[in-house]
Amino acid sequence: MSDENDILKLRREKLAKLRADGSAFPNHFRPTARASDVHAEFGAFDKETLAARAAVVTIAGRIMLRRVMGKASFITIQDASGRIQAYLNKDLLGDAYTRFTELSDIGDMVGVSGKLFRTNTGELTVEAATFELLVKSVRPLPEKFHGLVDQEARHRQRYLDLMMNEETRRVFRIRSQVIKALRDFLTERGYLEVETPMMHPIPGGATARPFVTHHNALDMELYLRVAPELYLKRLVVGGFERVFEINRNFRNEGLSTKHNPEFTMLEFYEAYADYRDLMTLTEEMLAYVARAVHGTTVVEYQGQTIDFGKPFARLSVREVIAAHTPYRLDELDDPACLPMLLRDSGVTPQNDWGPGRMLFEIFEARVEAKLVDPVFVTQHPAEISPLARRNDANPDVTDRFELFMTGREIANGFSELNDPEDQAERFRKQVERKDRGDLEAMHYDHDYVTALEHGMPPTAGEGLGVDRLVMLLTNTTSIRDVLLFPHMRPRE
Repeated sequence: MSDENDILKLRREKLAKLRADGSAFPNHFRPTARASDVHAEFGAFDKETLAARAAVVTIAGRIMLRRVMGKASFITIQDASGRIQAYLNKDLLGDAYTRFTELSDIGDMVGVSGKLFRTNTGELTVEAATFELLVKSVRPLPEKFHGLVDQEARHRQRYLDLMMNEETRRVFRIRSQVIKALRDFLTERGYLEVETPMMHPIPGGATARPFVTHHNALDMELYLRVAPELYLKRLVVGGFERVFEINRNFRNEGLSTKHNPEFTMLEFYEAYADYRDLMTLTEEMLAYVARAVHGTTVVEYQGQTIDFGKPFARLSVREVIAAHTPYRLDELDDPACLPMLLRDSGVTPQNDWGPGRMLFEIFEARVEAKLVDPVFVTQHPAEISPLARRNDANPDVTDRFELFMTGREIANGFSELNDPEDQAERFRKQVERKDRGDLEAMHYDHDYVTALEHGMPPTAGEGLGVDRLVMLLTNTTSIRDVLLFPHMRPRE
């Protein structure tokens, strides 16, 4: 700790000298090139060609490496695009070189301008004709050779993680590309991007525990949204037949490698379509995104190969349980057998669980983690699907799917329930569950039922977890690695 305090003291003294001569934190330097662009344009030129071109570049960034050798020095500058080396010479820079040697440190932000040349070792380098110290870094960077490797520190101090780890920068560039590709795919197909409220008077659209806040001026309780679903479907009622939104949802749940209380979802709705249409659309969309990000539909994830270019398997909840457990279809269809199968799966059935809920609890306990290859799991029980349309042939199940791969849910979609009387009854059952203590059960949304009474066309809708998709496309195993600022427990 004393060594760190000595470093801080010395750097603060340097900053004080910069303040004294009026040169601390200047804001006039304007770079005209980025490191990656310089390498792309001049990286193939040999020493003689560079000398003949006499190309001058102006670069700004952070000092990541610093070698002072008397009257000559080398620094490595990192900007948002990458790194480039600069050569500083006292004979060429004069007093600016003295400022460099006496007042600069690794971590400082600097600007250099000069001709490009290639060193004897062949490295493309800027010969600095000008040098300016732009920002004094009072705190030292993490250990320079190994970067920032402590996972908790990387998540708590993402700015240091981004400075030190190229892999982290790559992950978040890919995240941006994924979101752009999702947006492009839908807008090219006539979907309208919209924004719906983040604070709701009634939480709805998902069975989840909401965050509660208070609006002082209106003196009313509000909820951070758990899903935008009911507002997006109101827009379909109003005549926007294809809509989507990419935005944040908030669920008051635990933290894990798959869950963060604040997360990004894509939700989209299409009139005159059903859940089967959306399964096909989802296959096309994920293939489109994979090609946009990686140039191929084949993705490697934790030693597994996922090919988004192939049709995904489609199995009902019953069928997928039977395929991955010793349980037979006739046992799964027998309500009297389900409590025994549930206990065998390590779950104690609750008194208010019907056959559908017990069946799905078996799926979550025994099967979900085994679903590595993409599979649409269909025919969810109506008991656990309060917003989905019942199946015409079997009203105990709904026209719903969930897409699973690599052991986790990626998307959830269904043919929307547009019968206002059926919806009102399901809301009432949700309220009964809430009254019995289920904190995730839905409220009764009178206005949404009123909207349905005006008539919503046959519609299909889907929610896709953007964070989990980014995890898959960046080969990362924790949601915290794809969120710039994940929620963390307070330090003790």
